[in-house]
Amino acid sequence: MAATKKRAAGSKSLPAKKRTVRKQKAASAGLDPSACRIDAPDEALTRLESVVEAEGGTVVGRYKDPLGGHALVLAVVPIDRVEPTPFQRDLSEAHHKRLADVIQKTGRFLDPIVAITAPKHAGGKSEPGGPAFWTPNGRHRLEAMRRLGAKAITMLLVPSREVAWQILALNTEKAHNLKERALEVIRIYRGLLEEDPVRPESGFAFYLEDPALVTLGACYEKNPRFAGGAYHPVLRRLETFTEAPIGEAIAEHERLAALTLEVEEKVATAVQRLREKGLVSPYLRSFVVARINPLRWIKGDLPPADKVLTQMRDRAAKMDVAKVRQEDLARMGGGVPDEEA
Repeated sequence: MAATKKRAAGSKSLPAKKRTVRKQKAASAGLDPSACRIDAPDEALTRLESVVEAEGGTVVGRYKDPLGGHALVLAVVPIDRVEPTPFQRDLSEAHHKRLADVIQKTGRFLDPIVAITAPKHAGGKSEPGGPAFWTPNGRHRLEAMRRLGAKAITMLLVPSREVAWQILALNTEKAHNLKERALEVIRIYRGLLEEDPVRPESGFAFYLEDPALVTLGACYEKNPRFAGGAYHPVLRRLETFTEAPIGEAIAEHERLAALTLEVEEKVATAVQRLREKGLVSPYLRSFVVARINPLRWIKGDLPPADKVLTQMRDRAAKMDVAKVRQEDLARMGGGVPDEEA
């Protein structure tokens, strides 16, 4: 009861813990093999197949996936008609080259990419110069095949465009570090702005995971060397997804990102002054941010994010490094090392 009251006192709720999927009884879910065949007419699939053929591709077949029963089209299309979605993480040169080596050694492409029709495609041929299909999770396989000089690529074409956002959201969870996650989230966000700018931001919570990642992503766009790890805990407590259309909500994220970069500018100066004083620690930045962070003293309702960031910026600018001792840094006992921040 006491814990419940304590949570109710604050204005921000803790993010829900992700539940591990419970193991189900063997052979209890999905479709039997015979039920995966699609014999009845399906207008959505017919339209997709028409797009494939209009783009010089070949439809290999159609079927229902054996778990969810969703209809898919298996097709082979000219490789130059496919592009990765523009809002996913950067290409890894090493990864796609390793994939190319494996594919070349086996002489087989056995893992079709998932694809949707590109946004500008309107039933017939796509606009000149634009791709006909987007792949949300096949970028490295696509690039590997291009590296090998392939003419065509196999793909699973999905009628529902929303599946692209779901796949990207799951890929974001697997990003190696905060910078990758934040950049992928802000790219998803900017893609959503083009797709559906009037839907409330809260309606995209599943795809975006954490509103603080949107703000941090905007920071990384402006400063690739930004130390986001030091500020994520602060922003995560202050930001929530709003009911405003994302076409309007993005302005608030960008405003907070600009303020956060102002804080970082003052923090970086304080860190440099500490180093000049001879203080050594891998946690200098985290130490300064902790010192200027007012949230550790606040119980109950939290102030607006812009007020907190402005206060942090002003505190960092006035920080008296003469009062900081090496033993103060030793008491950090962890935090986010500067090279990872």
